Amino acid sequence: MKQCSTDMQGSWAVVRLGGEVDLSWSQQVRRAVLDALGTSQQVAVDLAKVSYIDSSGIAALVEGFQSARGKGQRFVLIEASDAVLAVLRLARLDKVFAIHASIEDAEKTP
Repeated sequence: MKQCSTDMQGSWAVVRLGGEVDLSWSQQVRRAVLDALGTSQQVAVDLAKVSYIDSSGIAALVEGFQSARGKGQRFVLIEASDAVLAVLRLARLDKVFAIHASIEDAEKTP
């Protein structure tokens, strides 16, 4: 089941994704990420429940990362599933994104 919701956890806007992030709804994911960046200085994308992600989903995350970097905001990925980590590693983006186990873990890293 596809899931895309945003909630606040402390000072973080957390975009929670689930299911298959593919072309059929990557624009919704992109909008959620950019909207979160419009409301908070710190954005985390929770990928724990993502079973599949394609290049359009990765592109939405990269756009969020670039937007945040341009504005001096924090943008992290948390709880990335094995499926997501495999794609990030393949694209060598695991070295680009800040990937943390949890919000608490991200808060410990400046």
